[in-house]
Amino acid sequence: MNAVDVFFYAFAGIGLLFALFVVLGKNPIASAFSLVLVFFSSAAVYVLLHAHFIGALQVLVYAGAIMVLFVFVIMLLNADVRNLDLGKSRGFQAGAAGLCAILASMFIWSVMNGREAPAKAGFTPERVDGLGGNVQVVSELMFSDYILPFELTSVLLLVGIAGSVALAKRKLEQK
Repeated sequence: MNAVDVFFYAFAGIGLLFALFVVLGKNPIASAFSLVLVFFSSAAVYVLLHAHFIGALQVLVYAGAIMVLFVFVIMLLNADVRNLDLGKSRGFQAGAAGLCAILASMFIWSVMNGREAPAKAGFTPERVDGLGGNVQVVSELMFSDYILPFELTSVLLLVGIAGSVALAKRKLEQK
């Protein structure tokens, strides 16, 4: 076991731990900040896999922009502990913890017993280097083969923002 393996397991463990905090947290803001740490740990795993560009995008897009959007919506809707108190439901907590434990054990089993997956679509590290590197390959795929999902994601985020503003405005008018 070399240093890369140790760091991989450390960051994977941190990610799983804070994912539990996201699910089991009583305060929505604390859960959102736990999700930021999950995003950072997955970015570290990407960097360990020599996908530096994807790791940087993970930090910039998810830990930065998306989390700002989540926190903005939580605060805009005034989602305090009294409104979203799932903490009193012990069945929910036990179920969520059980599901996380099952998923974690499945992950550990698959890592220990699995074989290394073949490169998808023939993108071996040598071929990626020949095509110009990670940035070149990801950008060409994103803006050619995956342009529709890319644009639909932006529309989905826009609809989510508009919906949260409409809900918050309706709440204020009813008071």
